[in-house]
Amino acid sequence: MIGKNWIAAAICAAAIFSFGEGRAQQAPASPSVDAPELAALGGYAVGVADLDFVDKARADPLQGAEAPAIVDRHVPIKLWYPAAAKGTGTRYRTALPGEKGSDVRFEVPGLATPGAAVAKGRFPLVILAHGYSNTPEVLSWLGENLASKGYVVVAPGFRDPPITIRTPAARAGPLASRPLDIAFVAAEAQRRARGGQGVFAAADAGRTALIGYSMGGYGVLTAAGAPLDPAVAQATRGVLAPYVAGGPRAETLKVADLKAVVAIAPASNLYGTPLWAAPGVAAIRAPTLFIVGSQDHVVGYAPGVRTLFEQEVHAPRYLLTFREAAHSIALIGAPPAMRESFWDMDWFEDAVWRKDRLMAVQVHFITAFLDRNVKGEEAKAAYLDGLVSNSNDGKWAGAPGGRYAGFSPGAPASTIWKGFQPSRVSGMNFEFRPAQP
Repeated sequence: MIGKNWIAAAICAAAIFSFGEGRAQQAPASPSVDAPELAALGGYAVGVADLDFVDKARADPLQGAEAPAIVDRHVPIKLWYPAAAKGTGTRYRTALPGEKGSDVRFEVPGLATPGAAVAKGRFPLVILAHGYSNTPEVLSWLGENLASKGYVVVAPGFRDPPITIRTPAARAGPLASRPLDIAFVAAEAQRRARGGQGVFAAADAGRTALIGYSMGGYGVLTAAGAPLDPAVAQATRGVLAPYVAGGPRAETLKVADLKAVVAIAPASNLYGTPLWAAPGVAAIRAPTLFIVGSQDHVVGYAPGVRTLFEQEVHAPRYLLTFREAAHSIALIGAPPAMRESFWDMDWFEDAVWRKDRLMAVQVHFITAFLDRNVKGEEAKAAYLDGLVSNSNDGKWAGAPGGRYAGFSPGAPASTIWKGFQPSRVSGMNFEFRPAQP
């Protein structure tokens, strides 16, 4: 393990460019000083690599006139992993569709060093799936943070059509690609891990987790076992027909050796098309953490994500709700280039919550959840179990007064959520439901 001094240096090195107000922009994976305890970076340096996975001869609903074309599906991969030694950091260059459909290009400072040597050890494998028209780079806050804690994070780039093209034909691509790409990427990463290939030699295929945001949330819940509704066959020009509930290839979408699932604002209905057939998410058995804003009008809260939480009755599951937050909870804060118009900025920023706060709270709970369910660290249960549902209701009689920066020790001394500072624990709910037989 690497000490903390290099982390501070890396954070400073990653403060590469500035907002208009003149303050340096740090790498999104670096938590703010008021972040909860488990948002802190781990003890590993972080490496990053770019790869290309190829799924041979796959039907593509975005190509072909009379029928989907059969093509080699290239899936670019952003791979974050624990590194053996500190490096210089990086700048990610990426783009999201602007209001008029053309790409708006921007840069994101990163802690990871391209091509860094891999740390010794065997680390759990995480598949990290982005949302509609997003890119892996806008989830770097999570990928880099988890890599610093001893996870190999595989983030596919799905290459969606611009979200501004709101036709059924354009939507067929993301609807088909999410479950197919996630299942393929997970299987290929596991194959390379078992074969000791390259960076994947450090990954433990027997300990795999899935994380998905928005459209990626639909993908990971499907890959966890939720059966596809037959309606998605027609919506994907027949591409998903063999994979719907009861179809001959339905079982091939399920990811093997799955230990945990994180679904951040997952989609469950796309423009009137139901995504899963009965029993829906009740078919999932892996422990699941749902994360959502109560004002998410894109995927819905209740009905919506809260409904999924209630319906997933055969898995132990948690629900983290940011009260008054909307849908853009999982992207980085808006880069300077995306602050020129309301539409562009609205990709990233929430109307109520600070973005660095949203990211810090999420990575705190995701860390506790994965460490417990994937790494088997039972001590992390104290950060998840027995919490008061409404964060505002926590009490800590012995807490020092004033602007106290220390973390709540949790029960029995305090009912303020363990790992949170006393003045930084309002506006959220955290709930748990055990698995039923």
